[in-house]
Amino acid sequence: MSTDTPVNPTAARAASVALALMVCLGGVMPMAPLAAAEPEFKIVTIAEGLDDPWAIAALPSGDVLVTEKAGRLRLIRNGQLQAAPIEGVPKVRAGGQGGLMDIVLAPDFATSRRVYMTIAKSNADDSLGTTALVRARFDGTRLTDLEEIIETKAWGEARSHYGTRLAFDASGHVFLSIADRSSFYKTGRDLSEHPAQQLDNHLGKILRLNLDGSVPADNPFVGRAGALPEIFTYGHRDPQGLAFRPETGEVWSVEHGPIGGDELNLLRPGRDYGWPIVSKGGNHVDVTGFHSIPSRADMEEPRYFWPMSIAPSNIVFYSGKRFPAWRGNALISGLVGMKLTRVELNGSEIASVSTVVDGLGRIRDVHEGPDGLIYLAITGGETAKTPILRLEPLE
Repeated sequence: MSTDTPVNPTAARAASVALALMVCLGGVMPMAPLAAAEPEFKIVTIAEGLDDPWAIAALPSGDVLVTEKAGRLRLIRNGQLQAAPIEGVPKVRAGGQGGLMDIVLAPDFATSRRVYMTIAKSNADDSLGTTALVRARFDGTRLTDLEEIIETKAWGEARSHYGTRLAFDASGHVFLSIADRSSFYKTGRDLSEHPAQQLDNHLGKILRLNLDGSVPADNPFVGRAGALPEIFTYGHRDPQGLAFRPETGEVWSVEHGPIGGDELNLLRPGRDYGWPIVSKGGNHVDVTGFHSIPSRADMEEPRYFWPMSIAPSNIVFYSGKRFPAWRGNALISGLVGMKLTRVELNGSEIASVSTVVDGLGRIRDVHEGPDGLIYLAITGGETAKTPILRLEPLE
């Protein structure tokens, strides 16, 4: 990707999902209408040559932290990727879809200098792995005071379907998405026994914690026998994006479907989001036809779904000043779709869905910096340079 590449987003929206009707599941589902034309912007390469970058955290100083899945934390300073990785990063179980994953600045970062990170963690002989949430202080050069907040009960042999994203609400809580770790993709099983449907583990769950890892007293399953008190919602497959909507305080997620059926969900405390009993995607067991049950009255429906997978990897609600036309909209990065998608909301309903830009490569992360600019991490696949990109308005 060349530096300072101007983009006409209107011309890039030809593949928008809003141009089609999907005939499936016994009916016709209209897609959301097209949004108004996107503002023009340029794409600036701020760093390249990273090794499978996973998440971005832009600092108030103008520096940018980037996690590499293999277990390194990198620093971009004054527009230059520093050669030496940041010291003090915990050991990770690198491989497949896991390793050093999300990184988010603490709400009080200006004073505490804390960052929160998710890691894939091994057992003693590396036969099993799970997800852990850790935090540390970043002094500008290295991590110190590393501590583990929670080791999740999401152990499994697979090196896939970790999730995992972090988001802070305005009341002193951190939310953590945990995927199903590819559990139980076999025929002849009672889907109600799937770990994502059981409350005695963290597989396929969104967790809600206090900033120190303790459990909020008002979590929906506190005090229920046989239920882990950290659980906020359950019945998720692979939720790789998590974000709060500033105007409403709502928490939203994006989730990989099995074969298509990727979901945009509004998360309600204590609710079941259906996996693997219901899905809008294909049958992942025998790879034929649609999932046998697309919906059920006692399970939450997605607010929007993509019949053809975009493999959503993160979601942010834009709140900056540099792109005023996007304020309050959700921006969603895609791996398979290789596009940045914008979702405009009317209340909690979807008003429009459009493609901001595509053809950039597999977008692992979308991040709004304190400067109001949009940062993208391009990762894996055939993209050898694996750059960090920034969208800047043409002014």
